[in-house]
Amino acid sequence: MMTLKITDVRVILTAPEGINLVAVKVMTNQDGLYGVGCATFAYRVLAVKCLIEQYLKPLLVGRDPQDIEELWQLMHQNGYWRNGPIENNAISGIDMALWDIKGKLAGMPLYQLFGGKIRKGVPVYRHADGRNLEELCENIQRFKEMGITHIRCQCGGYGGSWKAHGLNSTPEGAYPGIYLDSRKYIKDTLKLFDGIRSKLGFDIELIHDVHERISPTEAMGFVKELEPYRLFFVEDVLPLDQIEWFRKIRMSTTTPLAEGELFNNPAEWRQLITEQLIDYIRVHISQIGGITPARKLAIFAEQFGVKTAWHGPGDMTPIAHAANVHIDLAAPNFGVQEWSGIEPPNVVIQDVKGPHGALLEVFPGLPEFRHGYVYPNDAPGLGVDIDEKEAAKYPCSNEVVQWTQTRKTDGALQLP
Repeated sequence: MMTLKITDVRVILTAPEGINLVAVKVMTNQDGLYGVGCATFAYRVLAVKCLIEQYLKPLLVGRDPQDIEELWQLMHQNGYWRNGPIENNAISGIDMALWDIKGKLAGMPLYQLFGGKIRKGVPVYRHADGRNLEELCENIQRFKEMGITHIRCQCGGYGGSWKAHGLNSTPEGAYPGIYLDSRKYIKDTLKLFDGIRSKLGFDIELIHDVHERISPTEAMGFVKELEPYRLFFVEDVLPLDQIEWFRKIRMSTTTPLAEGELFNNPAEWRQLITEQLIDYIRVHISQIGGITPARKLAIFAEQFGVKTAWHGPGDMTPIAHAANVHIDLAAPNFGVQEWSGIEPPNVVIQDVKGPHGALLEVFPGLPEFRHGYVYPNDAPGLGVDIDEKEAAKYPCSNEVVQWTQTRKTDGALQLP
């Protein structure tokens, strides 16, 4: 009997919607057997590509792809210094591909290897924005008509209205960037949710993303003042380096809290979960190293009553969206799944960002959205593939990232 071995690891860079994506293909010596994974760190794609091709590929070729835990630990410790988005996304691309191979060998969709479905579909939330209350409410109503019961609401982007070239109150000679006024943002957002509830009532679950753009004391007051509007959760009220403030916020409010989009390793979420300081863990699963650590995190969080709400933005491949959904289907502590609005061609929906035909041609097999829920196909493994010829039509860009150059009104940089 032939011993199964990894023969090649390929990195595919593509940007069918203008967003840099990194996919990985792990090849084996069994004819036609390969796996695909997501390694997207959209703003450092070349660094991830280099790490996979120059360091991880030589480490893995010739090894058995069935030994997922062994290979994850090997990749994790091989460079001695561990964690971080470049390494973790590189590992994730391979880890997801190995799970894809495992499912194909078993002849089962991945959720079956996680214990099978405990729900038939995955409820998702979508993003509604608008230039004013009226436009935002129109977009919320449109999503309600699509069967969406959970909607994230923003007005003018994270932190309020973005000013690309600064405000009139900035100092002379201030650098260009996206200038934010946290106090105005808080006042405007409270007014916004008051208006939404007045117009649309309380029959829809509302979510809001602070994106870490206010101070700890501002966050304490803000989430307290949001209580009358009964939000499903408020996301990322504080950055990782202000974790200690979550104890004080938890004691002062009943507003549910979600955190974790930027987390890299268990040391960052352990305290929040064991002390039950958050209600939802929202990691980006490729950022923590793929399916293997995400499954461990979900099981860990379950013991403390914390639910999952995995990050699901546009800067991840459909492969990663599928990975989210497969984990969701089998997790007892699943909460809700962020869905960036990518629908298969047989679903006629014009999203605010436009149709997604090119993306779906590059990555066939995406889980299908139907009336508020997402359903994976029953193909073995993750169920998503990549068309390398189509992917080559959409090269990635390597421009300086602009949107992360956020600043306070006095011109000082602030976390994006």
